[in-house]
Amino acid sequence: MDENARPIMSSAAPRFGFSGEAGSTHLARSYMLAELQTLLAYSPDPETTKARYRAAVIDENCLGKQSGQPRKLPYRHLRRLYALDPAVPIFQALRYFWARDPDGQPLLALCCACARDSLLRASVPLVRALPADTPLPCAAMEEFLTTAFPGRFSPATVRSAARNLLATWSKSGHLVGKTGKVRARATATAGATAYALYLGTLLGARGPLLFDAPYATLLDCPIGDRYNLAGMAAQRAWLVMRRISDVVEVSFPALITELHRGWFRE
Repeated sequence: MDENARPIMSSAAPRFGFSGEAGSTHLARSYMLAELQTLLAYSPDPETTKARYRAAVIDENCLGKQSGQPRKLPYRHLRRLYALDPAVPIFQALRYFWARDPDGQPLLALCCACARDSLLRASVPLVRALPADTPLPCAAMEEFLTTAFPGRFSPATVRSAARNLLATWSKSGHLVGKTGKVRARATATAGATAYALYLGTLLGARGPLLFDAPYATLLDCPIGDRYNLAGMAAQRAWLVMRRISDVVEVSFPALITELHRGWFRE
């Protein structure tokens, strides 16, 4: 697996919400963009507690599911993908940009899911390496999973995971097509760029390296565009960016607290 697909799992990374667990929601579902959009629209307060998210899905049925497991499973998957807890920094930041940049929601969700889902993260190099208009058939994704994780999954599980991964990459904009998937270019936005840079900052990237860090590459645009979009985010006070020639500094005073800086120091 490409090193860029791995989270930098420092001792602080789990505190921020990154997960290195081997399990994956993509064995059963895609990254559930529509469900996340519905849940966050139903619970618009960014301080909504994890207990309230659970009640919204299971008790109040905001996703429109039948009672019992059809409600509990989506909640479990969403929790695994996104944490659904304002005390988890990467979810708190997701909510911060979610309301401010609705057009960026597909990429915002992708960045967060990649931080927490092992199979999705593993598939990043495969999708990123494809030239524009190149087909990515389900068989190719199955072969990739079989090679990357030898003996780990049954053939039926590989087929299911491959379909779910292709669905995620289609919803994020990296692939297009209903029956046959073809490489396209996702639409990067200022909010998605700011969030990708935030995740890179949490994992220790600084300066120009931040704009070429793994989460920044998910934006699927040239590095010059990433700088331009970060500048737009700075104009909207979503981040602070200082750039003089080749020296660049990015910070997030609204999101990274003194507590978080203490985690960095640890």
